Amino acid sequence: MSRKTVSTPGAPQAIGPYSQAVVMDGWVFASGQIPLDPATGQMVAGDVGVQTRRVLENLKAVLAAAGSGLDRVAKTTVYLKDMNDFASMNSAYADYFPKDPPARATIQAARLPKDATVEIDVIAKA
Repeated sequence: MSRKTVSTPGAPQAIGPYSQAVVMDGWVFASGQIPLDPATGQMVAGDVGVQTRRVLENLKAVLAAAGSGLDRVAKTTVYLKDMNDFASMNSAYADYFPKDPPARATIQAARLPKDATVEIDVIAKA
């Protein structure tokens, strides 16, 4: 069994005892990303659509550092602060997965880190 942790300055650094991603046996398990700007460490301004795009850009950077990409994502989990934001999140999300989108679960969470409106994690082929 091979196991490697991933860290890239292209995405926000972990704010706890976890890795941005772990590559194991040909799979990338990316930790949840929230809409933090990796350059400033601050939450990006804007609606949940803008914030979803920032989250997916962060995930794109993590996946690239792991030798993967959004086109290799098999499964995502989306956590929303408010399920009323589903349509806006879904519209932004669709821009990143225009063809053959991955499997997905979307959940309303009582509270997300740093009071984010959206968090997304992914599992991808390395």
